[in-house]
Amino acid sequence: MSDDPETARQIAELAADDRPLLILDVDDVVLEFIRPFPHFLKSRGFGLTLASFRLTGNIAETASGRLIEQPEVTALLGDFFDAQADWQSVTDGAEQALASLDGRAEIVLLTAMPHRHRAARRAHLDALGLPYPLLTTEMAKARLWPSCAVAKAGRWPLSTTSPPTSSRRAIRSPTSISSI
Repeated sequence: MSDDPETARQIAELAADDRPLLILDVDDVVLEFIRPFPHFLKSRGFGLTLASFRLTGNIAETASGRLIEQPEVTALLGDFFDAQADWQSVTDGAEQALASLDGRAEIVLLTAMPHRHRAARRAHLDALGLPYPLLTTEMAKARLWPSCAVAKAGRWPLSTTSPPTSSRRAIRSPTSISSI
């Protein structure tokens, strides 16, 4: 299953449900990320550039223009996740979309963040009225999609929000959201 024992434990807890499985990424699918994150960075003396599709190499000190290295990016993300309730709100339309699917699918929320932030993320989602199961992973989400597919193989149709292209082969026949 997952190379991450904590994520594997969380996936195993999903096995009791027999509805179709819909896995939704939390950041920028359910909760805003790219809108509030630059404001968070600015409050800390940093700015975000969009030269590539990564945070490392795109966050610079405002005063010097120096691009910060991975350990500093990781620390800033940790601070952001610690304070997520102050910065992240539900994306437009997410509540209505989730409500329209509730009961017809097992909605599972997936987030790539250190497990130590899981309790804060869970509390924030609950406060926003989003009580769906939450998976956290400390590995690339592309490696997690096949683990979820294997866990549900032969039992559940599976659909995800934008699984990475390399992982689509692991999901044999996803159910379209409109058919749930």
